[in-house]
Amino acid sequence: MSFTWISSYWLLLLTGAWQTVSLLVISVAFGFVIAVGLAFAQVSGRRLTRLLARGYCTFFRGTPLLIQLWLLYYGVGSLLPMVPGIRQSLFWPILREGFFFATVSFTLNYAAYEAEVLRGALLAVPKGELEAGRAFGLSPWKLIRRIWLPRAIRIALPTIAGEIVMQLKATPLAFTVTVIDLYAVANKVRQDTLLVYEPLLVVTLFYLALTAVIARVFRGLEAQVPVRR
Repeated sequence: MSFTWISSYWLLLLTGAWQTVSLLVISVAFGFVIAVGLAFAQVSGRRLTRLLARGYCTFFRGTPLLIQLWLLYYGVGSLLPMVPGIRQSLFWPILREGFFFATVSFTLNYAAYEAEVLRGALLAVPKGELEAGRAFGLSPWKLIRRIWLPRAIRIALPTIAGEIVMQLKATPLAFTVTVIDLYAVANKVRQDTLLVYEPLLVVTLFYLALTAVIARVFRGLEAQVPVRR
């Protein structure tokens, strides 16, 4: 095996790694915020709100991420230029990039899966703790912010870590919509050098290292905030 090609592609590899990490961080951050709303909508919302939230989760969890990504990129993306004034707007440089559509698709998909995780965690919070908060006179918003949501997140921490790792492993799909992530760089190296295994090994090591970092971070969080059952 030969890894001499790294000296010629190291800058491109760093760029691809940055794209991969950026896609992961943005989709997880925004997806988690959406997931919190979806989870509460299913647990304590009105009937119509619950149905809409469940429908959202069912759609995004029941269809392949690749199809969702292509529907956005090749469907919505092909219609955007037809919107009057969109090409002249300040947002066009962002809207025309595959990274934007990949981020939106990954965010919506992650939100659906994380919402189900948080829904189960919210239901797992002992009712006695919530009743105690109400007895102290906490408003519904303070009850959620100080007791219900933090307690649910602590319960769901191991599963949240697993979902983030799954999201990381899905990022190579962005390559299919012209995003130059780490897998796309590996594919370019393969085309240029005719090396197959070496670029894939580099990508594999990167994903393993990032997975180990995620696992270590969440284990540290679990040790700091132990769950009392």
